This record gives sequence, C-alpha cells and structure tokens, in this order.
Amino acid sequence: MGSAKFLDGLEPSPSMVKARVKSRKRPPTKAASPKSASAVGTPAPAIILVKPQLGENIGFAARAMANFGLTDLRLVAPRDGWPNAKAHASAAGAAFLVQRARVYPNVEAAIGELNFVLATTARPRDMVKTVLSAESAASDLIKREQRGEWTGVLFGPERSGLDNDTIALADAIITAPVSPDFASLSLPQAVLLISYEWLKAANAAPQLGRVTKFDGPALEGIAFPDTRPATRAELFALFEHLETELDRASFLHPADKRPSMVRSIRNMFHRMGASEQDVRTWRGIVAALTRGHRARPNKVS
Repeated sequence: MGSAKFLDGLEPSPSMVKARVKSRKRPPTKAASPKSASAVGTPAPAIILVKPQLGENIGFAARAMANFGLTDLRLVAPRDGWPNAKAHASAAGAAFLVQRARVYPNVEAAIGELNFVLATTARPRDMVKTVLSAESAASDLIKREQRGEWTGVLFGPERSGLDNDTIALADAIITAPVSPDFASLSLPQAVLLISYEWLKAANAAPQLGRVTKFDGPALEGIAFPDTRPATRAELFALFEHLETELDRASFLHPADKRPSMVRSIRNMFHRMGASEQDVRTWRGIVAALTRGHRARPNKVS
C-alpha cells in the first residue's frame, strides 16, 4: 500500500476532477466527436478491479483514475465486501469515485455491455492472444472510443493477478515493460500507469481524412458502417450456443482438455473483432448446421 504514496502531489481538487467527468450515456454507433476522446459524450474506458483484496488499494486506484480523468470504476466480488470504509478514506479527494463504484458478482456481468476489453498481466500465457504495451493499448482504446465503442481494462487480485479463464474473456493483453530484476507493480500502480497512458493518448489522437457536416474523420482499424461492434454479452451468448452444440456433438473431449479448448475457441472470436452482425451470422450458422444434422436420417449399415 505504501507504494501508492507516489500519487501525492498529483491529486487535483474535487472540483477540477468533477469538471472532467465524462457522460456515460450510450453514444450513437456513428463516429463520435472528431476532436479527441476527451470530448464530451465519448465513452472513456471502465477500470474493472477483479476480486480486489484490500480496501486501501481500491481507494488508491480511484485516486489514480481521478488524476487522469477516468471515472467508471467497477468492482467484481471485492474480498472484504462493499461499501468499504478503508477504500473511502484512501481515495481522499477522489472519494466520489468510490461512492459511485458499481459492484458485480462476476466478470461477465461487469463487462457485458462493453465492446472491447483488455486484460492486464505480467506473465506469459499459454494462449494465442494479442499482446500490447500500455502505450499501444491506450492508443487503441482512443481509436475505439472515437468510434463510439465502450471499452474496459481488467485488473486482477493483488496476490495472484487475473486467472486464465478471465483473461480468455478479453480481446487482448496489456503487459508493461518492467525491469527483469523486479517485475512487480501494485494494483494502484498498474491502474495509474494505464490511466496516464490513456490521457496522454487522448490528447494526441490524430485525425484522418476530411471531416464534413455529413460524416466524421476516418479512423484506423475496422470500420462498422452498417452495424456496430459486438458487446461482451452478445459474444457470451454465442459462446454458450456454440459450446452447447459442440458438447452435444462430443467435440469438446476428453473432459480434461475441455477448459483449454473452450478458451482457444473463445480467443479465436475475440481476435476477429466481431460485429453485432457477425455474431448473429455465426449463431445462424450454428443453428443451421445443427438443424441439418438432426434432420438427416440415420444411414442403415
């Protein structure tokens, strides 16, 4: 906890912080303001603390967020329950973020409305997943926010970090460059690092192409002119549909291999950056294939 004292001297007044609070109203799928992700109405990333253990660390994380203009704090099953007096006290001038923090029973519920999710981890994982530096991740978040996407960053428990099943729910991994002699960031430090890089990228986001009254600037990445990025909840429904049918077809066998097979399949979909239309198409494909299989008469040998 003491390592979070490096925040002292950076803390803005409550009035300064509240002046930078962004509207969390769902923006239209059309490209948002061409100015930057700091423009009013553009969704900033949610900071999601998964099973945080110490109330003090939640408060220090809130202070880190407030210094760099992030205001959406989400907690998944905090160990010591909620509300937490130590979190409120540690947040100091950012106590309003602790007061408005939303608590969820599991990660799926916390990220269900989001279109793009990043997971922080310091360790290599045995899964095929895009790996980003904090700087690259922040730049990607800004581009997505400019398109009106809702984004979030997952942070794991202080003792163990995020487990593989939780990381499999994210689109990509964030790993910070640290000294090989001592690679151990505290939870508040990790939140501060990502928050700092986000604000830095927000103030330097370039515009592409010509802006007219009929359309916004071009943005790097996948364009969604007639649809929108899929939410986590839509992907989770697809996963449940697909995995149910794969179980029925005895594809996810042997049983001891099932968890890793499921993670690999989910990671394939996360890497494709699926749209809402993509998800509906894939669900239609699964339904059509299973209907055809069941309707086909058994061959007599």
